[in-house]
Amino acid sequence: QVQLVESGGGLVQPGGSLRLSCVASGSIFSINAMGWYRQAPGGKQREWVADITSGGSTNYADSVKGRFTISRDNAKNTVYLQMNSLKPEDTAVYYCNTDPPDLGYWGRGTQVTVSL
Repeated sequence: QVQLVESGGGLVQPGGSLRLSCVASGSIFSINAMGWYRQAPGGKQREWVADITSGGSTNYADSVKGRFTISRDNAKNTVYLQMNSLKPEDTAVYYCNTDPPDLGYWGRGTQVTVSL
Protein backbone atom coordinates (compact mmCIF):
# COMPACT_ATOMS: atom_id res chain seq x y z
CA GLN A 1 0.00 0.00 0.00
CA VAL A 2 1.37 3.36 -0.99
CA GLN A 3 1.65 5.98 1.69
CA LEU A 4 2.80 9.57 1.55
CA VAL A 5 3.28 11.34 4.87
CA GLU A 6 3.90 15.08 4.94
CA SER A 7 5.32 17.02 7.89
CA GLY A 8 7.03 20.27 8.79
CA GLY A 9 4.21 22.77 8.48
CA GLY A 10 3.38 25.41 11.04
CA LEU A 11 2.74 29.06 11.73
CA VAL A 12 5.38 31.49 10.51
CA GLN A 13 5.60 35.25 10.07
CA PRO A 14 5.89 36.83 6.63
CA GLY A 15 9.47 36.61 5.43
CA GLY A 16 10.10 33.47 7.43
CA SER A 17 11.09 29.98 6.35
CA LEU A 18 9.85 26.42 6.70
CA ARG A 19 11.09 23.07 5.46
CA LEU A 20 8.51 20.47 4.54
CA SER A 21 9.24 16.75 4.32
CA CYS A 22 7.39 13.91 2.65
CA VAL A 23 8.25 10.27 3.22
CA ALA A 24 7.05 7.94 0.48
CA SER A 25 6.78 4.21 -0.02
CA GLY A 26 9.83 2.87 -1.73
CA SER A 27 7.77 1.21 -4.43
CA ILE A 28 6.88 4.55 -6.02
CA PHE A 29 9.67 6.82 -4.97
CA SER A 30 12.58 5.48 -6.94
CA ILE A 31 10.95 5.56 -10.35
CA ASN A 32 8.67 8.55 -10.19
CA ALA A 33 8.92 12.25 -10.41
CA MET A 34 7.57 13.71 -7.19
CA GLY A 35 5.72 16.95 -6.68
CA TRP A 36 4.49 19.33 -4.05
CA TYR A 37 0.98 20.73 -4.30
CA ARG A 38 -1.07 23.07 -2.15
CA GLN A 39 -4.68 23.99 -1.48
CA ALA A 40 -5.40 27.42 -0.12
CA PRO A 41 -8.38 28.09 2.17
CA GLY A 42 -11.70 29.30 0.88
CA GLY A 43 -12.49 26.41 -1.43
CA LYS A 44 -9.66 27.07 -3.88
CA GLN A 45 -8.51 24.24 -6.11
CA ARG A 46 -5.36 22.36 -5.28
CA GLU A 47 -2.47 23.65 -7.36
CA TRP A 48 0.92 22.36 -8.37
CA VAL A 49 3.88 24.05 -6.67
CA ALA A 50 7.03 22.23 -7.76
CA ASP A 51 8.32 18.90 -9.01
CA ILE A 52 11.54 16.94 -9.18
CA THR A 53 12.39 14.02 -11.44
CA SER A 54 14.11 10.87 -10.29
CA GLY A 55 17.26 12.35 -11.78
CA GLY A 56 16.95 15.62 -9.89
CA SER A 57 15.64 18.04 -12.52
CA THR A 58 13.26 20.59 -11.00
CA ASN A 59 10.39 22.84 -12.05
CA TYR A 60 8.53 25.53 -10.11
CA ALA A 61 5.32 27.47 -10.34
CA ASP A 62 5.96 31.13 -11.14
CA SER A 63 4.46 32.15 -7.80
CA VAL A 64 7.20 30.36 -5.84
CA LYS A 65 10.16 30.52 -8.20
CA GLY A 66 13.24 31.91 -6.48
CA ARG A 67 11.75 31.37 -3.01
CA PHE A 68 11.07 27.62 -2.80
CA THR A 69 13.49 24.76 -3.42
CA ILE A 70 12.46 21.14 -3.95
CA SER A 71 14.93 18.34 -3.33
CA ARG A 72 14.90 14.61 -2.73
CA ASP A 73 16.92 12.01 -0.87
CA ASN A 74 16.41 8.74 -2.71
CA ALA A 75 18.11 6.74 0.04
CA LYS A 76 15.51 7.99 2.53
CA ASN A 77 12.54 7.96 0.14
CA THR A 78 12.00 11.58 1.12
CA VAL A 79 11.23 14.72 -0.82
CA TYR A 80 11.67 18.16 0.72
CA LEU A 81 10.36 21.64 0.08
CA GLN A 82 12.45 24.47 1.48
CA MET A 83 10.28 27.57 1.62
CA ASN A 84 11.92 30.96 2.15
CA SER A 85 10.57 34.51 2.07
CA LEU A 86 7.12 33.22 2.85
CA LYS A 87 4.12 35.39 2.06
CA PRO A 88 0.57 35.34 3.45
CA GLU A 89 -0.62 34.04 0.08
CA ASP A 90 1.48 30.91 0.65
CA THR A 91 -0.95 29.89 3.38
CA ALA A 92 -2.35 26.49 2.42
CA VAL A 93 -2.33 22.79 3.13
CA TYR A 94 0.70 21.34 1.35
CA TYR A 95 0.69 17.84 -0.12
CA CYS A 96 3.18 15.67 -1.91
CA ASN A 97 2.34 13.17 -4.62
CA THR A 98 3.81 11.73 -7.75
CA ASP A 99 4.01 14.03 -10.75
CA PRO A 100 1.54 13.84 -12.37
CA PRO A 101 -0.43 13.11 -9.20
CA ASP A 102 -2.14 9.80 -8.56
CA LEU A 103 -5.62 10.21 -7.09
CA GLY A 104 -5.06 7.30 -4.75
CA TYR A 105 -1.90 8.68 -3.19
CA TRP A 106 -3.10 11.91 -1.60
CA GLY A 107 -2.17 12.07 2.09
CA ARG A 108 -3.40 14.35 4.83
CA GLY A 109 -1.03 17.16 3.99
CA THR A 110 0.63 19.62 6.33
CA GLN A 111 -0.77 23.06 7.17
CA VAL A 112 1.34 26.13 6.49
CA THR A 113 0.08 29.42 7.83
CA VAL A 114 1.90 32.68 7.11
CA SER A 115 0.63 35.44 9.34
CA LEU A 116 1.74 38.12 11.79
